[in-house]
Amino acid sequence: MSEVPLISIVDDDALARDGIGALVESLGYNVIAFTSAEHFLQSDVITKMACLITDLQMPGLNGLELQEALRSQGHRTPIILITAYPNENHRNRALDGGAVGFLSKPFDEASLVECLTAAIKSRALDGDIDLMAMATWSPRNRF
Repeated sequence: MSEVPLISIVDDDALARDGIGALVESLGYNVIAFTSAEHFLQSDVITKMACLITDLQMPGLNGLELQEALRSQGHRTPIILITAYPNENHRNRALDGGAVGFLSKPFDEASLVECLTAAIKSRALDGDIDLMAMATWSPRNRF
């Protein structure tokens, strides 16, 4: 992956999905958004994305189930879960399952940026993002 990282967003709420997408794009990342976990799993972006941001509470597969499905298929993409209904059990499950972040709605831009930075750093350390290519990114999306 040598181009600007692709961030996938999965949220059934159009306003949340569009708002998060606009924020992530404003940071200089490429974004693709999905209305459900099922639509995301049927796409071809799973192996191309640098990070997944997903809502926890959705019809069909929820965010934790999506995380578990990806991990069971061998995907190690960093995941950030967001929810309007946080609880410690969900938080612990998400983080124990390898999530790089668990954010409560509404969250501030700095919290999401911090999680995205951790996700991109982990991909760079794994060799999935070309550190030399990062020099060509806009200043807002360098870590």
